[in-house]
Amino acid sequence: MLVNAALMGLGSVNRNLLTILGRKAEVLQRDHGIGFRIVLVADSRGVAVDPAGFDPAGIVARKAAGGSTADLAGYRGAVPVESLLAGIDLVFEASPVDLRTGGPGLALTRAALGQGISVVLANKGPVVLAFRELHETAVRTGAGLKYSATVCGGLPVLNIGRRDMIAGEILQLRGVFNATTNFILDEMAAGAAYGDALAEAQRRGIAEADPSLDVDGWDTANKLLIIANSLLGADLALADIAVTGIDGVTPERIAAEAARGNVIRLVASAEAGRYAVAPVALPAADFLAQCRGWEMAVEMHTDIYGISSHKLWEREPTPTAASMLRDAVHIFTSAERG
Repeated sequence: MLVNAALMGLGSVNRNLLTILGRKAEVLQRDHGIGFRIVLVADSRGVAVDPAGFDPAGIVARKAAGGSTADLAGYRGAVPVESLLAGIDLVFEASPVDLRTGGPGLALTRAALGQGISVVLANKGPVVLAFRELHETAVRTGAGLKYSATVCGGLPVLNIGRRDMIAGEILQLRGVFNATTNFILDEMAAGAAYGDALAEAQRRGIAEADPSLDVDGWDTANKLLIIANSLLGADLALADIAVTGIDGVTPERIAAEAARGNVIRLVASAEAGRYAVAPVALPAADFLAQCRGWEMAVEMHTDIYGISSHKLWEREPTPTAASMLRDAVHIFTSAERG
């Protein structure tokens, strides 16, 4: 099977995806009977189309050299991608996240699903803002919609809950979903003030110039929303989640908890219809307390599968890109679409 794919965004995730597609082409054909031909590429400069397919390694090399889609054969200019979807089977959507309007990513996802074209998301904006709408559209048109990369990158949280806990019920869920806050809290535990720890995270490239999405708890809340709506039968909006960030955590509080044998982590929790994100003091032996630095983790308490705990260390975007590939293979090699 040969899948004609469009690539929305040429940031680090989709560049890593291109590298994986080139490196794993033989494995994908041998083990899954599938190949992916990239026939459309879009970035901030515009859109390029080649029905014969672009060379993945060539796109990565050109981007690394400072190029863009404007340098590719078949460049069409800054036209809406939605107008060029004829002949496309799949959209890999990893454009910048816009949690206010959804941006181009939401517009493209709506258009593609509406035409029966499958979509794999690394961009969490569309499913945060239009979860039910997009799923209803996918069901109506028969398109595949998957987004495991939007939650903790390579950690298969959604797959574990949806594919591997058949007939099970998740009674309680806890998670540490944000590495930036892990770093800041660990720096403060070593004696740094909050502002100094944040500045160090920014200097190292761990935190953005505007770190509010991470430190105010909203990145974690977005991931909790996606998990709850996907696995727990919820129908949440962000307003349904009680969110407290880490800016109110002081070195004094961290030291006091450490004296009691506790560690503070920014924890997402879901239990009995209550959803929250907040700094929580955890016993040092707790699974989530041991989630440090670039690690992310989730713990699921279930009725028939026991307590399932999973952790991932992800410093670079390769595992997130691999999750997009995993989703795409699942769409086209099984009956499961949404």
